Amino acid sequence: MWWDMAAPAREDFEHWHAHEHFPERLGIPGFRRASRWRSADGGAGVFVLYELEDHGVLSSAAYLARLNAPTAWSTRLMPEHREMVRSQCRVLESRGGSMAGHALAVRLSPAPGHEDRLRSALRGLAAEACVQPGLAGLHLLRHETPDIAQTAEQKLRGLNDRYADWVLLACGYDAVALAALSDGPLADARLTALGAAPGTQRNLYQLAYSALPGDVADAVL
Repeated sequence: MWWDMAAPAREDFEHWHAHEHFPERLGIPGFRRASRWRSADGGAGVFVLYELEDHGVLSSAAYLARLNAPTAWSTRLMPEHREMVRSQCRVLESRGGSMAGHALAVRLSPAPGHEDRLRSALRGLAAEACVQPGLAGLHLLRHETPDIAQTAEQKLRGLNDRYADWVLLACGYDAVALAALSDGPLADARLTALGAAPGTQRNLYQLAYSALPGDVADAVL
């Protein structure tokens, strides 16, 4: 998920997200890890990644119960989630780790008829990139909307959430190495040559907070 969080609400948001929202989500069966990332340029951008046991968790009764019963704190903050992009993804390709100090998130779509070519090229790139100095992993995800009705949390945000079709997520321990990956092998022109449609979007992030279910099991608000 990506959104902008204005400065006046950020302190309250970060407290809520770490101490209420993450414990809520990580208490749902099938949620394995949650991480929040801040824009590397110091802007309002937020990137949140939830790693799940499988895609079916997104339509599970336990997850829907939480989405349709937002707390008072959640109700206050959901309208502050601006320009929401929310992708509910299956993992297409994955090499290396998913957690490091820095991340590059590229939102893209394959050009018509080039899905297999693009996926194959990115599979090869992932195998190379995840062992390069400064890098730790590269993962290709594809959005697939669960067959569920609009939830109470979505209604609080005011509009249907947008989504990224494919997501290419690279992580590393060196921000310079990630920037070089973005400007080189994953540059717009290179992705287009591999079969991506024009109009990719990309952002660099720094890790703000990551938690596993056991980390927040005893959280008391």
